[in-house]
Amino acid sequence: MTTPAAADNHHVIQVRGARENNLRNVDVDLPKRRLTVFTGVSGSGKSSLVFGTIAAESQRLINETYSAFLQSFMPALGRPDVDGLHNLSAAIVVDQERMGANSRSTVGTATDAYTMLRIVFSRLGTPHVGTSGAFSFNLPEGMCPRCEGAGEISDVDVDELVDRTKSLNEGAITVPGYAVDSWMWQVMAGSGFYDPDKKLADFTEQEWEDFLHKPSCKVKVGSNNFTYEGLVVKLQRTVLVKDREAMQAHIRAFVDRAVVFRTCPACEGTRLTEAALSSRIDGVNIAECSAMQISDLAEFVRRIEDPSVAPLLAGLRELLESLVEIGLGYLSLDRASGTLSGGEAQRVKMVRHLGSSLTDVTYVFDEPTIGLHPHDIRRMNDLLLRLRDKGNTVLVVEHKPEVIEIADHVVDLGPRAGTNGGEICYSGDVPGLRASGTLTGAHLSHRAKLRPEVRPRTGALSITGATRHNLQNVSVEIPTGVLTVVTGVAGSGKSSLIHGNLPGREGVVVADQSPIRGSRRSNPATYTGLLNPIRTAFAKANGVKAALFSANSEGACPKCNGLGLVYTDLAMMAGVASVCEECEGKRFTAEVLAYTLDGKNIHEVLSMSIEEAYDFFTAKGQARTILGRLKDVGLGYLRLGQPLNTLSGGERQRLKLAIHMAEKGAVYVLDEPTTGLHLADVDQLLALLDRLVEAGNTVVVIEHHQAVMAHADWLIDLGPGAGHDGGRIVFEGTPSELVEKSETLTARHLREYVGA
Repeated sequence: MTTPAAADNHHVIQVRGARENNLRNVDVDLPKRRLTVFTGVSGSGKSSLVFGTIAAESQRLINETYSAFLQSFMPALGRPDVDGLHNLSAAIVVDQERMGANSRSTVGTATDAYTMLRIVFSRLGTPHVGTSGAFSFNLPEGMCPRCEGAGEISDVDVDELVDRTKSLNEGAITVPGYAVDSWMWQVMAGSGFYDPDKKLADFTEQEWEDFLHKPSCKVKVGSNNFTYEGLVVKLQRTVLVKDREAMQAHIRAFVDRAVVFRTCPACEGTRLTEAALSSRIDGVNIAECSAMQISDLAEFVRRIEDPSVAPLLAGLRELLESLVEIGLGYLSLDRASGTLSGGEAQRVKMVRHLGSSLTDVTYVFDEPTIGLHPHDIRRMNDLLLRLRDKGNTVLVVEHKPEVIEIADHVVDLGPRAGTNGGEICYSGDVPGLRASGTLTGAHLSHRAKLRPEVRPRTGALSITGATRHNLQNVSVEIPTGVLTVVTGVAGSGKSSLIHGNLPGREGVVVADQSPIRGSRRSNPATYTGLLNPIRTAFAKANGVKAALFSANSEGACPKCNGLGLVYTDLAMMAGVASVCEECEGKRFTAEVLAYTLDGKNIHEVLSMSIEEAYDFFTAKGQARTILGRLKDVGLGYLRLGQPLNTLSGGERQRLKLAIHMAEKGAVYVLDEPTTGLHLADVDQLLALLDRLVEAGNTVVVIEHHQAVMAHADWLIDLGPGAGHDGGRIVFEGTPSELVEKSETLTARHLREYVGA
């Protein structure tokens, strides 16, 4: 018998003494080339172990292999707080981050499907128009000359740039950066093409033309030579070419006011030259292919047969079929990447990796089921297993029982969240988890019951003739005074129906997962207004003024300006953040830290979790009320001073919900509030939704979680499929009626869930 080679002994990733965030000296072995699912309540330490320790160290070690020059362009990654990590392989993180908001990035360019399509057209299209570059809207030979491949052109509303009733000296130019005596203003006022004291309304035609549209030319102002160009020409060159997302907020606000975007009349929004559009395969041009729903495009490509591009066609078919299989068949290749939801973006990235020839890689997923109907989760599971079967290690952070069921190995963290978490409660197979007695094990077979009696509605919110995106002239009555759940497969039109019609109506409060606008100074205490009563309490107890207890005001440590960190800009290298030496990251001056409230200083109070702070502020007051709401929405484990940019989408949504909970008689619109919630926390969320309804509010939830569907008073199911196969209402009624009578995809899965 041959002895196994030494190389075969590296079959587990060993983590020893992990202490990132709340992890308590965690030791764990993870089998390689297997599917491991990490479970545990929100804040138990799953992300700290998977992303903050394993993936972060793998990334750092790979970056260290590059030259110093290349490393200077990469973020400086600190070593995670861990004693040892052994047998790591290269990690690829497939997260929920939205894809680049660059308007030139589309689903087609991001997946390489468009690149393959271009080559097919360059070989088989008639008439023949040249290389594949002739079909690219990002290359000079293929882009429409009028819009430069953007698909739309911008017209400037001159009255948003100037006040015609004034002269230049009186401040006629209202564009940011053109105030009287500013550098740009001086060049224009001193150009000599018009009188700076003359009101714009009195300009001659020539003066007006020179003022707005004169091409670049040299002018002499005093003894200096300057380059002059008309105001609109200058703005087109300096401001309007920038990507909207990259602009500063005040510039973006100005552009949104002053610039009207419309479809380019030359290419009709297709972004391509006339030559590229003239070339066809079976009567269809490349722009029409890009605009097709991917499921239809897959059919079209299947019909093309040509030995000269056979291998390429096979690759394109496989890629398009993978997109359909993962539940993205309703997208089109010309869909801008920036408009995809987090879940869609994650699935697009996943398809890219499925086609990769790399194996023995560690893939790390963050709740890949977000935004997926139970029907789509089965497809997602197949893809995770396919990645594993190619010889990769797949690590998944997930709460859904359907995904936990297919794991080869489960690591359950807990027992609770924050300081009460960070320990391994269980590590082993799924049957072992069921018998383990942990919170996850106990809830794995837990099923919410159908509501025995539905609550009576008080009225209705009407939506009539909705046609946004794929909605097919939908009219529906959403009952008020009850809990309504809107469901349907991914891409069926749920968000288009609700977000396209309810926000903006009186009394409608939207709590979604979008990022919270705020600086690195924002945290739950500042965002919820909790800091005000806390500062007042400290000021009262110590007989000093409240401003001292704000890290953005008088009490801030002068060295780090109250940030607790010192950011060092290293010019061409990535900036580095280090803990401030003076305040040791505590953000306040020593004088302020000497003041206490019930034995705790301001830093100690802001380091408390919401739960601890609730027990600390026993007096019935504003602080206790706000903390109670934060606890109610399941955020008891967050620290008061935790920066908002560290919160997940689900946590951000629950934070917004806590703020709005004071409003009575409102309509609450929630988008997948179970995101990031452990099975045990879903019950708490359902109780909260009930309390909101019982206080006289209307709650409308877009959700796929069967526990929430079962708990609803009224269900609206969209479908039957996604994209142009969806956009219709396939059922409205109570959950019991859905289970008893309906045959929709949702009905089938809910029936199975409640065991009916």
